[in-house]
Amino acid sequence: MMHKRIDSHQHFWKFDPVKHSWIDDSMHKIRKDFLPGDLEPLLMENLFSGCIAVQADQTEDETKFLLALAEENNFIKGVVGWVNLLDEKVSERLTYFSTEKKLKGFRHVVQGEAAGFMLREDFRRGIAALKQFGYTYDILVFHHQLPDAITLVNHFPCQPFVLDHIAKPDFKTGNIKKWKADIKELAKEENVFCKVSGMVTEAHWDSWTADDLKPCLDVVFENFTAERLMFGSDWPVCNVAASYSNVVSTVQDYIAQLPAKEQELVWFKNAQAFYNFEV
Repeated sequence: MMHKRIDSHQHFWKFDPVKHSWIDDSMHKIRKDFLPGDLEPLLMENLFSGCIAVQADQTEDETKFLLALAEENNFIKGVVGWVNLLDEKVSERLTYFSTEKKLKGFRHVVQGEAAGFMLREDFRRGIAALKQFGYTYDILVFHHQLPDAITLVNHFPCQPFVLDHIAKPDFKTGNIKKWKADIKELAKEENVFCKVSGMVTEAHWDSWTADDLKPCLDVVFENFTAERLMFGSDWPVCNVAASYSNVVSTVQDYIAQLPAKEQELVWFKNAQAFYNFEV
């Protein structure tokens, strides 16, 4: 059994009902603190050697909070933080953070923004600023926002991008035709990776099965291939629909038919190459 595994996508928070207002009553299972001490035993149990902590709040304080946790916990190999990419002085903020070795990239919760957000001139200026610092960008969108994501990545062929949660296809209805076409288009850009993450929370929380996820997994593996896919748990958000081990075993079972070298890419090597962390 491989033990070289990295969870490329998870979150930490000290629960605050105002800051984390997106965690509504239906998600009561995750209305509490989730910190490194809660994750570490799950990583060990599932043979992971580390993780990438991703922002869940759109503030620089969130970035600093995650960096402080990474400083204290060696298994946190990297942080995807937040800065205001719309700020015309964004380069100053990136310079400010540039001494932080574990800060690997940034994310904006575009899924909560109006149509066209990624096409705005100020947002693009922010994305353009990332390159000189060697920062990555995590694309968080719903499936219907993929056309804008395609336009964005076409504009920045040298910027490393990774698509979070396979762009949240409609698992509940299984209506994935448009999503599938857009994924095919997006995957043509070789600077774009994709996280096999966040799927169970888009499916029926209480009744999803591996078969519900398979059609979409088939699409991302066919288009991105094992060369540009990485595993992410989306813990603790996944807890509303599945345990950590459940999420891991679902992907493990799906990729079991792949050659060992390709499995290693998905579990470890792609995340390491993309986020450039030390083992």
